[in-house]
Amino acid sequence: MKLSKIIIAISGVLFCSDISEAQIMPWENRTDTDDGAFVKSEDNIYRGPLHLEDVVSGNLIKTKGAGEINWLKDGERFSRVEPNSDGGYDVVAYRAKDNKKEVIIPGSLLIDRASGRQVPVKSLIWSDNNDKVLIYTNSKKVWRYETRGDYWILNLKNGDFRQLGKTLPESSLMFAKFSPNGEKVAYVSGNNIYVENVNDGTPVMLTKDGNDRIVNGTFDWVYEEEFGCRDGFRWSPDSQYIAYWQSDTEGTGTFDIINNVDSIYPVYERFPYPKAGSTNSAVKVGYVNANGGQTTWINLPGEPRENYIPRMEFIPGTNTLFIQQMNRQQNTNKVWIADINGGEAKHIFTDKDTAWVETNDNVLWLDGNNWFTWESERDGWRHLYRVSRDGKLIQPITKGEFDYISNVGTDMKNGIVYFIASPDNFTQRYLYSAKLFGDGTVTRVSPNNQSGQHKYNMSPTGKWAVHTFNNASSPSVIDMVSFPNHKSVRIIEDNSHAAEQYSALGLSPKEFVKVKSGDLILDAWIIKPIDFDPNKKYPVIVEVYGEPASSTVQDVWGNGDLWNQYMANLGYIIVSIDNRGANTPRGREWRKCIYGEVGTFASQDQARGILNLAEQYPYIDKDRIGITGWSGGGSQTLNSMFRYPEVFSTGIAIAFVADQRTYDTIYQERYMDTPQNNPEGYKKGSPISYADGLQGNLLLIHGTGDDNVHYQNCEMLVNELVKHGKVFSQISYPMRTHAINEGEGTTLHLRKSMAKYWLDNLPAGGR
Repeated sequence: MKLSKIIIAISGVLFCSDISEAQIMPWENRTDTDDGAFVKSEDNIYRGPLHLEDVVSGNLIKTKGAGEINWLKDGERFSRVEPNSDGGYDVVAYRAKDNKKEVIIPGSLLIDRASGRQVPVKSLIWSDNNDKVLIYTNSKKVWRYETRGDYWILNLKNGDFRQLGKTLPESSLMFAKFSPNGEKVAYVSGNNIYVENVNDGTPVMLTKDGNDRIVNGTFDWVYEEEFGCRDGFRWSPDSQYIAYWQSDTEGTGTFDIINNVDSIYPVYERFPYPKAGSTNSAVKVGYVNANGGQTTWINLPGEPRENYIPRMEFIPGTNTLFIQQMNRQQNTNKVWIADINGGEAKHIFTDKDTAWVETNDNVLWLDGNNWFTWESERDGWRHLYRVSRDGKLIQPITKGEFDYISNVGTDMKNGIVYFIASPDNFTQRYLYSAKLFGDGTVTRVSPNNQSGQHKYNMSPTGKWAVHTFNNASSPSVIDMVSFPNHKSVRIIEDNSHAAEQYSALGLSPKEFVKVKSGDLILDAWIIKPIDFDPNKKYPVIVEVYGEPASSTVQDVWGNGDLWNQYMANLGYIIVSIDNRGANTPRGREWRKCIYGEVGTFASQDQARGILNLAEQYPYIDKDRIGITGWSGGGSQTLNSMFRYPEVFSTGIAIAFVADQRTYDTIYQERYMDTPQNNPEGYKKGSPISYADGLQGNLLLIHGTGDDNVHYQNCEMLVNELVKHGKVFSQISYPMRTHAINEGEGTTLHLRKSMAKYWLDNLPAGGR
């Protein structure tokens, strides 16, 4: 075996360590004589243990998806972009029932006359009558998503193809969409809203006050991150008006990210970011005539900076807006309706909770707009309800001791709603149905012989769906299914080769188990090394998230979870536990018992849970327990290390919140109220409060360009650890964001550094 010296900079000090070259060398340099090297067979399947470079490259297992599928409005066909024989792309349509293919937009129609080249297609948007299409291209990131770019319009009747907003800066257009009558297109550029006539291309600037402070038709950072708000305007059904959000960020605290690597002097990126307890943007909604004119603002009660407007839509076929308004504490969601040119808004319905409520997406209007659907936890479980237009009647569409997880689609002709639920296994997901005007009875639709997670891209009619099934040990099988009987019409992609690749690796399967925290039963999973010996004791690495926004213990493919498998095969037991408060379908009390206490119960459950697991399985070495996590998981790693040093001897915390006061208003206050109202909760939940409790080995990792969880958190914690004389290690990645994946070699360096730290500080292997 060859050895090479790997030099890693940690906390400004150079550390050298011997790492097996076979673990990191590229394929072409490996031979069968290398210790632990793969054997590559003629069928291109990798056989043998994992190697880090292959894990990071993502090339070990090649799974295929169905591609971006856009259902056409007839509900019988879907379109997608496919390469053609000319080296370009066509937009093709497939008929759901028999897969009959038709080229609906040949690539020859998508030629830029100035350059003679085909315009690349990022995505496309059809007009209501399918005779025109918008092509989105040349996209750029706005924070996490590529929502800014160029748009071209293609008229399928005459073949005319031209670029929208040609006088505006390149890649500056956002959220372009047709008016319902197809005669105009609206979009946002430079925080202003524009409208162009389809025929003559003349733009009309509907708003003129957009700038760095005033945001029209889109949103500030915190609305995008926490409410999923990006597209900030809506066409009225009669195509005469545009309703939109406006954010005034004046008074909101600004945050600076300092770029020290791209020039010899620092460059500052400044943006509004309201931290917990501080001043929010003032957000309001209004409407303007699509031909131009003054905006009419809708007067909603309450101080705009102390309330949120996370959702606004037109009621179908009307010029009446349906507006959701949340108070700052996010424990009350008021519904208002407001008619265009109709005077004051009218309050019709309120949903409340002593902890928090969620926004309602996919509100469906029924029975001639006399009823609308609404998700609520009012009976202790998340269910779908039918609410009368005046808000006076609320009746259950789904009932029972289970959670309605998410909407899938609707068959309006037969009055059926389809949704995801999992009453019997919180790690899995299945399709269920219920009658929109029934007694609340629900019926499982997903096949009983497919245990795992099911996803559906359903047609507008609810007659067809592209169905994806997978679980932790099986890559996705994708098929076309017909409803209401969930009949598989044909396989779109079976990923059989990926399944063979995964099987050939000979990995230990992820095992799902139950653990206890006191009297509470928690879900968990375990991964063992491939050479596992039950008579030995192994060190454990706990993979944690722990926040109320997500869950780690899910029976889902995850491309084989190869990073954790790699670490297991170095000689570790890898474990993940969903503590109470995790976003799983276990009812309101499970999710909301952590209100005002985020961080405290999580670390307690992680400590109790891993000790209980060690009692159940003697092969777990209680003297060698490590913990790691990213973002909220980084925070819980720190809380666990500081509060339970007798349990966790080593930790790696990545992109963590050290002090909850530094995170944004919407997320942090949703679960914790404000620091002013809950100072003790913020103190108890923040790892920095317990920094003096560090006894073990700790590695801090953070990107200095993180716009989400600011690098400030790392510096504040470092300052506190230094004050208490605590020794630790640190890696700072210059100008990397929350994902820490930008720049050549970053991901490999990150994972290599983590592996080295575990090997150096939490000795691997059974004893």
